[in-house]
Amino acid sequence: MERISPRACFEGEFSLPGDKSVTHRAIMLNGGADGEGVITNALMGEDCLSTCRCMRALGAKIDVDGTTLRVVGTPRFRRGTKLNCGNSGTTIRLLTGFVAGKEIDAELYGDESLSARPMKRVAEPLSLLGADVKTTDGHAPVYVSPKTLHGADVALQIASAQVKSAVLLAGLSADGETRVIEPIKSRDHTERMLQAMGADLRVDGNEVRVKKSALKGVDVCVPSDISSAAYFMALGALKGKTLCKNVGINSTRTGILKAFDLLGVNYTLLNRQVSGGEERADILVEKSDMRAINLTRELVPSMIDELPLIALLCAFADGETRITGAKELRVKESDRIRTTAELINNLGGDCEELPDGFIIRGREKLVGGDVDSYLDHRIAMTAAVGMIASQTGGRIYRPECCAISFPDFFEKLGLKLY
Repeated sequence: MERISPRACFEGEFSLPGDKSVTHRAIMLNGGADGEGVITNALMGEDCLSTCRCMRALGAKIDVDGTTLRVVGTPRFRRGTKLNCGNSGTTIRLLTGFVAGKEIDAELYGDESLSARPMKRVAEPLSLLGADVKTTDGHAPVYVSPKTLHGADVALQIASAQVKSAVLLAGLSADGETRVIEPIKSRDHTERMLQAMGADLRVDGNEVRVKKSALKGVDVCVPSDISSAAYFMALGALKGKTLCKNVGINSTRTGILKAFDLLGVNYTLLNRQVSGGEERADILVEKSDMRAINLTRELVPSMIDELPLIALLCAFADGETRITGAKELRVKESDRIRTTAELINNLGGDCEELPDGFIIRGREKLVGGDVDSYLDHRIAMTAAVGMIASQTGGRIYRPECCAISFPDFFEKLGLKLY
């Protein structure tokens, strides 16, 4: 494992991988649709490969050529299928809902990390539609048995795009209307794509209604992932100037930009356009003097994946930051409240854990140090940003986990760590 050295300046123009959330859904929904769809600029990290593997097991035909996929769907899934979801929470949660209405039996499982993540939160709302979904003490493996589904009102206790999507995908096969109500609107990639594929679906604020629908295959050009771009945007704010090209700026995903507004980060959106219902732009970020912020539950869902990185930026900001309402971080690939606090403190910062967030006392500079990724890609990538922006740099233990969402992350940074 090589040491990551600090840099006095970080500048560049970056073309980044396709959005993971959009790629997952494009593969999965085309895989369960009638007809064919071509997906371009797909993110071919390990998580999305897990979705490919599962959809093939269910009967879809998927040909891969670099970042282009040709998917021939199968509206009728194979029975008695074991679905290996790897490390992908999106795969197992969305697929549980999708197969629940297909009148088949299936087993969904994953690796040790995925098996520690909660699945009761998906099984319980699906049961309101009549689905027969059994977990293993609230976790994977998950067993789905054939059942006829009926539309229902499902009020979610927490805003979760994955849980909402699982219910909507089950609702495609349910008699009557299924209505999902969220306390706060979560990301809406599933709704947008379902509408593009012909689903009878309506959105009204925090409510989504869907009726039994057959999907038609559709071509999808995947925008670059703002969650991946965020690390290069952060380095621009900390150390110079960066331009990230063709980045998806779906309004339910731009929490990082809301955080930038609060922090005082200098950024500009250039070349804005819309394709396939998803807005995109080039994002220019320049070195910025940042100030402490206060993030609460209302803003958290739109920036949940970027919160470790936002916390790191706050460690360089002037003043004391408080982030609350982020208990969901406890059940990600790692306990991201604990691992983020450890990351910042190991780099020489001052971060205190809260049950649902952090208190971060900003400092002008962080000394640097070594960080364990805990096999969590977001922690590894955040650590790399912190080390480049620090005074002495450091080492990341087990950095290979970045392949889950961003296979060439270190290469784009000009590093070779494994």
